[in-house]
Amino acid sequence: MDKSSGLLYSSNSLILSVWLILTANIVITARAGITSKSCPLPVPVSRKDVQLDQRAAPGGTGSPLERTGPEWRVFGENSGVFAGQPAESGSAVDVVVAFEKGSAGHIEVSSEVESKMDEHNMGNPTTSGSDKVMARGDSPIVRAKRSWPESFEFAESSWGSEDDRTHGYASAERKNPGSLLEEQRRRTEPRWNRDDGKTTNTRQEEPKITSSTFALTGDSAHNHAVVYWSGQNSSVILILTKLYDFHLGSVTESTLWRSTDYGTTYERLNDRVGTKTVLSYLYVCPMNTRKILVLTDPEFESSVLISSDEGATYQKYRLSFYVLSLLFHPIQEDWALAYSHDQKLYSSVDFGRKWQLVHEAVTPNRFYWSVSGLDVESDLVHLEANTADGRVQYVTCRAQSCSEANRHYPFSGYIERDSLVVQDDYMFIQVTSAGRTWYYVSYKREPFARINLPKYSLPKDMHIISTDEGQVFAAVQEWNQNDTYNIYISDPQGIHFTLALENVRASRGLGGNSLIDLYEVAGIKGMLIANRKLENQVKTFISYNKGRDWRLLQAPNTDLEGNSIHCVLPLCSLHLQLQMSENPYLSGNIITKSSAPGVIVATGNIGPELSYNNVGMYISSDAGNSWRQIFEEEHNVWFLDNGGALMAVKQPTVPTRDLWVSFDEGRQWDRHSFSMVPLFVDGVLVEPGIDNQIMTFFGHFSHRSEWQLIKIDYKSLFSKRCTDGDYQTWHLHNQGEPCVMGQKQIYMKRRPASNCMLGPGYNRVLSSEPCICRAHDFECDYGYERRGDGNCSPSFWFNPATVSRRCSQGQNYLNSTGYRKVAANNCTKGVNDMYMARRQTCPNRPPRGLQLRTSQGKLTAALHSNVTFLIQLEQGDSMRTQIQVDFGDGTAVSYSNLTWTEEGIKHVYRSAGIFRVTALAENEMGADSTSLYLHVTCVAEHVQLLAPFVVIQNKEVNLTAVVWPSHSRTLTYFWWLGNSSEPIVTLDGSMSHTFTREGMHTVTVQVSSANSILQDTKTIAVQEFFKSLLLSFSPNLDEVNPDIPEWRQDVGRVIKKALLQVASIPESQLLVAVYPGIPTAAELFLLPSKNQSASRRNKEEELEEISEVLVSALNQNLVEFELRPTLRIIVYVTQLTLAPLVDSLARHSSSAMLMLLSVVFLGLAVFLIYKFKRKIPWINIYAEVNHEKEQEMINSVGQNDTAPPKVTLSDLPTQKEMMEKELECRIKRSMINTCESTREIPNCTSV
Repeated sequence: MDKSSGLLYSSNSLILSVWLILTANIVITARAGITSKSCPLPVPVSRKDVQLDQRAAPGGTGSPLERTGPEWRVFGENSGVFAGQPAESGSAVDVVVAFEKGSAGHIEVSSEVESKMDEHNMGNPTTSGSDKVMARGDSPIVRAKRSWPESFEFAESSWGSEDDRTHGYASAERKNPGSLLEEQRRRTEPRWNRDDGKTTNTRQEEPKITSSTFALTGDSAHNHAVVYWSGQNSSVILILTKLYDFHLGSVTESTLWRSTDYGTTYERLNDRVGTKTVLSYLYVCPMNTRKILVLTDPEFESSVLISSDEGATYQKYRLSFYVLSLLFHPIQEDWALAYSHDQKLYSSVDFGRKWQLVHEAVTPNRFYWSVSGLDVESDLVHLEANTADGRVQYVTCRAQSCSEANRHYPFSGYIERDSLVVQDDYMFIQVTSAGRTWYYVSYKREPFARINLPKYSLPKDMHIISTDEGQVFAAVQEWNQNDTYNIYISDPQGIHFTLALENVRASRGLGGNSLIDLYEVAGIKGMLIANRKLENQVKTFISYNKGRDWRLLQAPNTDLEGNSIHCVLPLCSLHLQLQMSENPYLSGNIITKSSAPGVIVATGNIGPELSYNNVGMYISSDAGNSWRQIFEEEHNVWFLDNGGALMAVKQPTVPTRDLWVSFDEGRQWDRHSFSMVPLFVDGVLVEPGIDNQIMTFFGHFSHRSEWQLIKIDYKSLFSKRCTDGDYQTWHLHNQGEPCVMGQKQIYMKRRPASNCMLGPGYNRVLSSEPCICRAHDFECDYGYERRGDGNCSPSFWFNPATVSRRCSQGQNYLNSTGYRKVAANNCTKGVNDMYMARRQTCPNRPPRGLQLRTSQGKLTAALHSNVTFLIQLEQGDSMRTQIQVDFGDGTAVSYSNLTWTEEGIKHVYRSAGIFRVTALAENEMGADSTSLYLHVTCVAEHVQLLAPFVVIQNKEVNLTAVVWPSHSRTLTYFWWLGNSSEPIVTLDGSMSHTFTREGMHTVTVQVSSANSILQDTKTIAVQEFFKSLLLSFSPNLDEVNPDIPEWRQDVGRVIKKALLQVASIPESQLLVAVYPGIPTAAELFLLPSKNQSASRRNKEEELEEISEVLVSALNQNLVEFELRPTLRIIVYVTQLTLAPLVDSLARHSSSAMLMLLSVVFLGLAVFLIYKFKRKIPWINIYAEVNHEKEQEMINSVGQNDTAPPKVTLSDLPTQKEMMEKELECRIKRSMINTCESTREIPNCTSV
């Protein structure tokens, strides 16, 4: 027996052994509700936030957290990426675990057992750091109310005498279970062999662990605790326990404990900090773990206790504010930022002894220290500040000098609240402009650029997942998604994003946060696991090249009993739960470690889809290529010895006194007992970097017992230090393919039969060499999509011929081939030159796509305020293009090239009014211009202009503006027709206008209401005559119709291109207009030839021939187009009666006259039937039986009269009026329902 465990006389051995056997039969079940911060990969994201900054650290990677301010995360049960809003209070230290007990809905224990367990006093505790993960705050681990199972019967003999059951143990030996545990271990140790599925007991001497237990006596009422152990070869452990009163909302009691021997003994430090001092939070400097800062509860006093000797002594300093969170500098150990309860930010350069105000009205947890190598000043602070009028700005200043004169604004406009993130090489913000949300990124402190997603992704929600390896991962919820997200990856600058995986499962956390099932495997570069929703089934997919390719997981061949599993892809596969643990000191449902590459342990199930029933624990030793089952029940699993060994403990809902250890990656497990009494394990601290392997279990025997800390030394499990003969090689591969992320990697692994210790200096990578580049090393570039044959082709909305405006004549630019190498891929040569962008000479080209807007994206400005105009040019040579801007108030400016306008053009208006601001871009190849109408002192919302696409020359046409939301009699409408400098002002939302000149005319309407200005613009074609066809489409087009103007314009262009492919028609004679609304409909306009020498009759006959050709092609389904690789759209012609051509002249064609006569004849017949139906019996009977038909006939003549008493010839509309009325109804059909008609609309309409 180990001397450290004390002496036990041999005469008591038999009695104690019997007692241990009876004790082992106690089974306690519990359901713990745990709320805590966790920092593994995948990382937290939050709605309207760009997350995963320095406030969250990758789990399992061993990287220390750089952010020590509290970062609360609320996790859901079914998520792999957990999300949450930052809390306004908390603490953060290197290794901190906080747990709570006794709150509503928590664990409850049968009083019969509580009376025994509550008084059971244990010996000495120890804690250990879990892979050097540092929790960011007072993350409470909730000790829930525990209840015994109904089938459990507690026998009195289980605990001995009645006195024992009532008053606890009388003997000193029973108060120290560590000695009893040693005696029990000397007998037998079970071993579980996963190969044969049997447990065997052996009498031979087995390696054993040593443990000691310590109870924090007197703290049984405390329901929160924070445990700190730096894990840097330090023997000091600090524990802060608190009694949090949920009714008062504050801490009423606290106790500070300190151990200097790895948790063997603890000392109460209340007398050193003040017996009446109530402590709330504990912080440890990440750059110097000897420096500790403890905050008092502000309900009693606002002070800070500072220690520079690992908590041995403290100095108290008064504060003039209440600290809600702290952020230490990543390099300077004495620098810190403090956020107060009144939203003020303070800075200190002497570790909290003195504080200086930095800025007021700062958004919680949206402040950051400078990033080394990017920011020039090391004391620079990035923060999100709120203005007096409720808007938000991005501000930078120095921590000790942040006056208004010293503040800088890297982004000129206002941003959305809670959107600023400064992380690695990137900075992200969110901006709302003209009702649309835009995201901006700054790469290495360059000017902000708009993030370019595929044109019609139209994100409702966006989260930044990671920014490592020179690339941004983003989760985007698009306009047509509800419970799924699409994963996008960017170029190195974080600007252009391409799709990596569609429909990744997402759920809502307790706080309404988005939880995305995406997991980044530690230790294997580019390896991702995601749960994707396909046809209402969630399946687990894996990728080895950062999302370029995905496949299902192959299920194990056999179960634990060795029985064959018949699971054939793709109908059946292995599915994994990807949610992280709410408690950072429990492993959660999936765990990997950078020091153990290729080893993945996860909870999952086998079947057609992901399920939370009949789950088990599975492990892969070869990076997900094959899997084995290791447990039938859920366990928490940790890596020991730098990933060389695995330790498993049952879930905390079940009390246990055993742990399982495996040295061969889960093939065989040895059981070891760490406690005589079953313990509800609230967490485990594993110290990764010291020679004496120590870990600490902490938990409770019941919800009213003291905190129990069990120190475990597992060094004796290892027989020796590993030597060269104890290792074997392992080649990383993807289903036999040795090249992963462009390189072949060989790792060293310990042989399964060797129980040697790897040690902290062990390096697993044996060799790495680059591979020859192949197609799977390249992904589609921005604007391209992967087709069914594996090739990347331009998307329908993307023009690959576009050249950057920064490309000046004589310079070179990189012209994309449609491919780009996967980020961090190390392949060389091969097809690299074929797929990489090619360097070409910049062409000399005219300016195109000139855009003019204000920096705020609004068409209004306050009088005497600085208005910043931004100019953008989509195509052209920015260095050789002159820019002229006329502000509309008699002043203008001119610039020699576009580069002078990058930071905007500022102008101050001295008088109120409406000003037409015009921008002109001109070079030797051509010119382009644009304009906007600026309302001084007004603001705008949203308006849509309804106007016909083609109108008849010298014929009056109606223009209508529809406003959302509607404001009756409170709007002023400004109509700008063509290039007029003065608008037509009306109080009605519609007006009539006659176009006297053929050609394209621009109509702009602006709506003024209170402080808002709305604008919409339409281009109208004016012709002497034309012909039109109504078009419809296959129903699958409606599924991808976001119903926005840009989409309709692009689809109209694609339809026109498809029509030109089936008929040799001049492009200038076709005009396609896609109408708003669903189902999607369009109208094809056939315009007369511009040939001046052709006669009017020849032009009319030509339109008739074109119409017949197109109708024939449409009827044969020859017109189709593709929107994406698997989505082809067929264009149909609406099957209605052909109508003759009508023009602006007084004469009509013979067919038109024939139609007019037929309508008049029909009207006369209706009149006679209505007039004399009472005198004609058979007519009377027909009218009664076919009443609905009669109403339809009447409505076709007069739409506004539901049941007119009589109809005369003068009431009948002419054919021309009917056609014009029908055209107007088509335009308004999706927005307003003013045209009610039951008659069929003619197919070919002449207007």
